Amino acid sequence: MAKLSKELGLLSVFSIASGAMISSGLFILPGLAYFKSGPAVILAYFIAGILVLPSMFSKAELSTAMPKSGGAYFFVNRSMGAGFGTIAGISAWFSLAFKSAFALVGVGAFASIIYPEITIFQIKIIAITFCVFFAIINLRGTKHAGRLQIVMVLGLLALLIFYITKGIPSVDNRNFDKFMTTDLKTLFMTAGMIFISYGGLTKIASVAGEVRNPSRNIPLGMISAFVIVTIAYVVVVFVTVGILGDNLLATAPKQYSLTPISDAADLISGKPGMYLLSIAALLAFFSTANAGLMAASRNPMAMSKDRLLPQFFGKVNKKLKTPVNAIIFTSSFMILVIFLPLETLVKTASTLQILLYIFVNVSVVIMRESGIQNYRPKFKSPLYPWLQITAVIAYLFLIFEMGFVPLITTAVFIISGLTWYWFYGRIWSNRESALLHFIRKVKDKDLNGYSLEDELLDIIREREDIQKDRFDHIIEKCIILDIKKSITKEKLFEMVSQNLSTHLELDEDCLMNKLMQREEESTTVLTENLAIPHMIIEGEKEFDILLVRCKEGIYFSEENPKVQIVFVIVGSKDERNFHLQSLAAIAQIVQDLNFEKKWLNAANIERLRDIVLLGERKRI
Repeated sequence: MAKLSKELGLLSVFSIASGAMISSGLFILPGLAYFKSGPAVILAYFIAGILVLPSMFSKAELSTAMPKSGGAYFFVNRSMGAGFGTIAGISAWFSLAFKSAFALVGVGAFASIIYPEITIFQIKIIAITFCVFFAIINLRGTKHAGRLQIVMVLGLLALLIFYITKGIPSVDNRNFDKFMTTDLKTLFMTAGMIFISYGGLTKIASVAGEVRNPSRNIPLGMISAFVIVTIAYVVVVFVTVGILGDNLLATAPKQYSLTPISDAADLISGKPGMYLLSIAALLAFFSTANAGLMAASRNPMAMSKDRLLPQFFGKVNKKLKTPVNAIIFTSSFMILVIFLPLETLVKTASTLQILLYIFVNVSVVIMRESGIQNYRPKFKSPLYPWLQITAVIAYLFLIFEMGFVPLITTAVFIISGLTWYWFYGRIWSNRESALLHFIRKVKDKDLNGYSLEDELLDIIREREDIQKDRFDHIIEKCIILDIKKSITKEKLFEMVSQNLSTHLELDEDCLMNKLMQREEESTTVLTENLAIPHMIIEGEKEFDILLVRCKEGIYFSEENPKVQIVFVIVGSKDERNFHLQSLAAIAQIVQDLNFEKKWLNAANIERLRDIVLLGERKRI
């Protein structure tokens, strides 16, 4: 099966995250938000930004642990199970489609500035045309979509800097005299509605499987995008409110302006300024539509791979390396969404986004508490778990404060997702979740089934671009002894000789004698808890490693009465160089400060094997 190609670098990550945020949320929404909250809309934008921080950190952690396309769906599915994964996948898919459609509606609104006689039908045709255009760009390849995104976002940021620089001297402080014209409930309701403005920040996680060096580029790209865009939001809205005030930002008969920033630019720079900021708005809408379509289409593709959707959606074009059917279906859905009313579009998209953020924060808690050994994020969310718990409470509060429609929308999506899973997904999907690991951890540690651990092992190898060497191949097949009770070194060597004699087809007594003789010459215990017995055997091209864990300890001598970690190395004379290389590899692995803790806490022999396979070392 064809795979997605890794063609997105740091600048692309930043541009996708930034471009997916700066659109209608900045160029259209301030008018509606001001109508609700007055000058305090500036505070509402800031509150919305603060509220998205926990989810940004949580997604950054999950993305560096599991950099796979599908984003929130993939994380929720692997942490909470296929039922919740189905809800998250459908919600993420539709949320992104709604946000992208919201941006395309913005294209129509600003087209009316350039051509006032434009009809509603013509606006819809323009929006549909650009939707088709971006679908074609995305079908051609992620690289092309990423490059286009960089150009649009850099141009957009340059125009916003121009607007801020020209606008600040024209700000009238009297427009802030009555800053809080509403109550806190309305302010938070407005912040919840504005939440969609930040929704694109974490959408880079949906294309994480196509990012180069995701451990560095995803968190760095998201954090830099958040800082720059949050500053831009607050400052641009401050300038706009300071210039326009009540009379222009709340105009009859529409009650609020659909082009507030262009209106302000008209006041400070005349028609040229208005046209420049209209161009900036169009760039913003285009970048959001492009990034949204790119990210949204990866959700049905990922769900299809897990058999929660028909395999039709998971098809990747062998030549273009893009999910063709998922892109076509998503863009078709966006065209239908274009015809919905603006406020319905905003509230629905925001509600779905908040629901997803609740799932993502819960996912981090489950992944950490499940005890999954191969969950190894390169970036860890700060202030865990209080940041996640606070975020979930705040998001639930926002949904309730946004009114009746968001609650109904949330309920409909949860019921729809569970219904689809019950009648389709559960029949086909057999993925294991971290929640199941957590239940095992609490109820029965002897239960088996570690497919998620194995999947995470493969993900880490892909993330780190680990190319297996000979040492890896030997460890993958080697014998591992997990000894439950305390024993002597003689008993250990007897057990080792029995197993290696079968594995290497050598005489058991001979192996036993060589092990004892080597230990008598000089002890192979390197630390109070680690021993590496090694010996030369007869023959050619013979080499093997055997791993031992004994929690109760192995008695080697009075000086070393409780050795818990043993690496046994055996090889023929012609393998002397590789013998030394293996010793060096083991030395690098055990230098990890957490190695001993991981070794003693590993759930079974396969998890012991993973510790060695994923140990940090220089591969030959």
